[in-house]
Amino acid sequence: MKVGAAIAIGECMVELARGEDGRFGQSFGGDTFNTAVYLARAGVPTAYATALGDDPYSAGIVDLAAAEGIDTGLIRLRPGRMPGLYLIETAENGERTFHYWRDRSPARELPESTDWSATAAALAGARLVYISGITLSLYAPVGLDRLADAIETARANGSLIAMDGNYRPRGWGGDEVRARRTLERFWRLTSVALPTFDDEASLWGDADAAGTIRRIAALGPSAIAVKGGADGAVVWTAVSGPQVVPVPRQVTAIDTTAAGDSFNAAYLAARLAGRPAAEAAMAGHRLAGVVVAHRGAIVPAAATAAVLNT
Repeated sequence: MKVGAAIAIGECMVELARGEDGRFGQSFGGDTFNTAVYLARAGVPTAYATALGDDPYSAGIVDLAAAEGIDTGLIRLRPGRMPGLYLIETAENGERTFHYWRDRSPARELPESTDWSATAAALAGARLVYISGITLSLYAPVGLDRLADAIETARANGSLIAMDGNYRPRGWGGDEVRARRTLERFWRLTSVALPTFDDEASLWGDADAAGTIRRIAALGPSAIAVKGGADGAVVWTAVSGPQVVPVPRQVTAIDTTAAGDSFNAAYLAARLAGRPAAEAAMAGHRLAGVVVAHRGAIVPAAATAAVLNT
């Protein structure tokens, strides 16, 4: 794997999404994997770190990653195991409900494995390390400790550390105390925070995006982008302070799956290219606007090409 690549860490699953005819179509997705795909499409050299099985669905995920230009050298294959599965039900307004079968997913054990040292070494040379609250909800305490150690080393070596809070109560078993403690721990290791306001309000009771920014900024990140869906985003840096970035145009959402994941990818790609935070958020809005107009987490490359090329 190339030194200086972006590395996203987490879980990619089998996705079943209901189509317009009421039938389910099968594809693949997962929050950090979705972001990795869109980062790669934006021209950022990207690798994905996870664990899969040796079944046809795992092979399909690896093939998809490779087809999207993602480096697969950090995808570990566990004999006899299979990836998790999630099912999406989408309402008429595009909002979605997820149902998961993932308790035995090998991705949950990635930092505890004997080959974690090789993954940690790759993280130490990364340009960007990207995780989410869903990533953190997968791991046992020893796994979180190992991930934190690897991130601390990467940050000391100059890596940009980015995290989306992506709070999903079920992933934490309803344990809000553990979720708050863990997320706060990793916000302290983060350079760029990419929370979604609704998630933060659900877990922390934030009244507005300004409150989210104050709380997270106090933990150390130097840049924050609070996503508000159709209401736009509020970005903040330690230099420029807060700025409201409205969406360029309202879009009728068919499926909001991966809206935040794609926003994060375009935002991070723009920031890595040296663009200001507000401009990066506008790039995020444009990409997310394309993604929500299609079904599924990973939309056809032809649909995103024009946006990412600009």
